[in-house]
Amino acid sequence: MTAQGSAARPEADAASGASVAVQARPCAPRDDDVLRQHAPRVALPPLTARGVWGHLRTITRHKALVGRYCFAAGLYRQGLAHDLSKYSPTEFWRGARFYQGTRSPNSAERAQLGMTEAWLHHKGRNRHHFEYWVDIRGNGDATLVGEPMPTRYVVEMLCDRIAACRVYQGDAYTRASPLAYFRRECSTGKLTIHPATAALLERMLEEVAERGERDALAWVRSAIVRPRLVYVDGGRF
Repeated sequence: MTAQGSAARPEADAASGASVAVQARPCAPRDDDVLRQHAPRVALPPLTARGVWGHLRTITRHKALVGRYCFAAGLYRQGLAHDLSKYSPTEFWRGARFYQGTRSPNSAERAQLGMTEAWLHHKGRNRHHFEYWVDIRGNGDATLVGEPMPTRYVVEMLCDRIAACRVYQGDAYTRASPLAYFRRECSTGKLTIHPATAALLERMLEEVAERGERDALAWVRSAIVRPRLVYVDGGRF
């Protein structure tokens, strides 16, 4: 055993043929004192009737709006199935505990706990989020990269973003709000989204800002959904 307590394995020395000890190198330095410590348990906000009913009202209104937009764009199945995981126990009860009314409960949970269990559950089950399509580059490179999203899910993401801005911005919402929000996200330079996916989403958001929701979604239906547009080589509709 080495001084750190990790195993050393013998390897043949290329020059002499003698065995030499090679130190195993973990991804992070080992510190037994740190490993023995226990982080203090953070108390979750209590469940309240206001949180339960407010969150239920919010997610149901959001789902109804996305359904309406998806139907207008010609995506009927996705309009019906959108965000069903939000009613699962993992997502619903967390959302009710962190209900705000003016912003996503995921933001409140992340602010208090440093991460959001509900969001991690959600993004792994809903293909209209670009985070679902994040993978490692591979071939020994563990860099996270955004893969191209199938077109139908980019359109659903458009509908999702319009609805989210409407629900949370209330009277402050304008038809330019979804585009402005996306561009603020992009300005951070930290979005793990494929460039072609980002370009298609921004193009559709520009149509919403210029034409309004109704005319823009009619254009999306005729120019993108009906011809089953594939916007990147090797991609899917």
